[in-house]
Amino acid sequence: MLTSAQIRAARALLDWTQPQLAEASRLSVPTVRRMEGSRGPSASTPANVESVRRALEEAGVVFLDHGENQDGGAGVRLKK
Repeated sequence: MLTSAQIRAARALLDWTQPQLAEASRLSVPTVRRMEGSRGPSASTPANVESVRRALEEAGVVFLDHGENQDGGAGVRLKK
């Protein structure tokens, strides 16, 4: 499950603003803002979450699920 922290971290890795992510995912800025907020992606529809994931992955982000990295927490990184 994608987390709000992962979305914010992915944007930071890409040096993207919320409007840039909104454009890339074809969503509104308020939708992106809600997904990055305290309620996280659960505040949005599964289709919107998938749009954000796809946009970030196409830009080079790799999402790491809980347990996939050395410390065990969810995270993000850029493709090599």
